[in-house]
Amino acid sequence: MRTGSPKAARTTSHAPWGVRFAQSRLAGCHVVLQGNCWLLSDHGEPLPLGVGDVLFTPHGDDYALVDQPGSPLVDFKPRPTDAAPLDEMRIDGAGVVTELLCAYYMFDPARPHRLVADLPSIIHLPARTGQHPSLRSAVELLGNELLDPRPGTEAALPALIDMLLLYVLRAWLAEQPGDAAGWATAMRDAAIATALRQMHRGPEKPWTVEDLASVAGLSRAAFAKRFTTVVGQPPLAYLTWWRMTTAARLLRESDASLRTVAARCGYGSEYAFAKAFKRAYDVAPGQYRAQRPH
Repeated sequence: MRTGSPKAARTTSHAPWGVRFAQSRLAGCHVVLQGNCWLLSDHGEPLPLGVGDVLFTPHGDDYALVDQPGSPLVDFKPRPTDAAPLDEMRIDGAGVVTELLCAYYMFDPARPHRLVADLPSIIHLPARTGQHPSLRSAVELLGNELLDPRPGTEAALPALIDMLLLYVLRAWLAEQPGDAAGWATAMRDAAIATALRQMHRGPEKPWTVEDLASVAGLSRAAFAKRFTTVVGQPPLAYLTWWRMTTAARLLRESDASLRTVAARCGYGSEYAFAKAFKRAYDVAPGQYRAQRPH
């Protein structure tokens, strides 16, 4: 889902302080490491955040973090040309200190996954003893790297930031009620999750609805209806979507030949692949690759 390099920072702010995050393509994740603060947004009343609380804003909406409502705000201005995954921010003053672990990601706006689209504007995961130990471990690992950068830190950070995102999403999904709709249901439906896993692992395979129904342990008709209801697309339409998303990632991130990309995405010829890719992205694969940032 992510495009570009993720970034993380360990921020230290002395009261009074406030940071405004303007609407953008960035998804933000914040963890309170020391002190407390407030979330201000258009999606509800001011929300107090304490040590261990995790906040995730997946859609790039406007919001602000402040020591107290009413404190002066400064704008957060990421440096998109800076390739380093490590950043830092300090707001000096004489008041109480708040430390935050912050990470931000950019999702591909051309291929938004329904999992992200289904997420609420604000995900708040309060700190609870014994809850989500994997998420807490990811926070600790990332926080330690940011606190004490050493040789290899810049190599480790992107993977740790991705891991943080993964565990935030898992924690949110685990807290959804049993009758939740959309991808929260898909992840908990053993049959649908099995079929999705097989498509994600092997987009190059010549899957049919019968094949996917078989691995899901359902009849063809029952599987097709259930998959379409839960995922929002018929099985083969989602498979095509996944193949094209995989192809775009390979074109952006590797120098594999078009023949190789086509084969890894389930197409027997470059022509068939190029036709499907252009239908999805309105541009030929070679042109898409030429447009990638260098």
